[in-house]
Amino acid sequence: MSTVSSRPAGRARRLRPLWYLMPAAVVVLGIIGYPVVRAIGFSFFHYNPLDVTGAHVRFVGLSNYLRALTNPGFQHAAVNSVIWIFGVVTVQFLLGLMGAVILNQRFRGRDVVRGLVLIPWATPSVLAAMMWMWILDGNYGVLNDLLHRVGLGFLAQPWFSQPGTALGSLMLIDVWQGIPFFAVMLLAAMQTIPGELLEAARLDRASAWRTFWAIKLPIIAPTVMITTLLRIVWTASYMDLILIITQGGPGYATLTVPADAYYTAYTDFAFGRAGAMAVIQALVLLGVVLAYLRLLSRQGILDA
Repeated sequence: MSTVSSRPAGRARRLRPLWYLMPAAVVVLGIIGYPVVRAIGFSFFHYNPLDVTGAHVRFVGLSNYLRALTNPGFQHAAVNSVIWIFGVVTVQFLLGLMGAVILNQRFRGRDVVRGLVLIPWATPSVLAAMMWMWILDGNYGVLNDLLHRVGLGFLAQPWFSQPGTALGSLMLIDVWQGIPFFAVMLLAAMQTIPGELLEAARLDRASAWRTFWAIKLPIIAPTVMITTLLRIVWTASYMDLILIITQGGPGYATLTVPADAYYTAYTDFAFGRAGAMAVIQALVLLGVVLAYLRLLSRQGILDA
């Protein structure tokens, strides 16, 4: 009898933490789950709240997806999104890694520099956009003025007004804002490297490059992989700079999928088609995340 009665008691003890987590789980599912389900539901309907014909909600099946995938504007936005995500994250990581290595060295005023590095990350997107619009203005911008002063006026450009430079200019701003994230996270990981290993490398007369590749990089690899994954997800949905500075122009030069979905919903009032665009991007991003997590598991960085 004691054995039989102890089993329900043991099961109850194991389930007790889940009951404590239940209120928070319900709130999180409500905040995150409801918009997701709502967007997926919209994607199968024609939904226009301003349609006065009485047919503002109509089931259309997969037509919103087909229309989005065959739309040249959406295709161009998808290409821009790929360039935006991988270009920005790659440069942010490389410069952030360099910054972390520098900030990990001993020099006078290091603590002050470490604090100042966070300024771009802490700057609101609207303020950053206004500042860089002043710097890169085609007529009165600081950058063009400096180019003229040093005899390189032929390089002066209307940076946000022509297709060849608009997207790159926006990527420059996002890179500037995102470098501190990588620098601080990788610096924190480097602080966990045991001093004994570095001392052993010095005794073996290993070069700084060899020490980095053989000791530092394998230890900070989990942080590198996780922070890169987080940054990919954040960058994929980021559109503040685009909406503030270029509104997706000139033409489709800076239009990304989130911005295209936003304008489709709130300019064309085609909420169903906008939902389909969002779902398409979410599915692609989910595939990237799952592949990335599988890579982490194979490398032993993440428990399978």
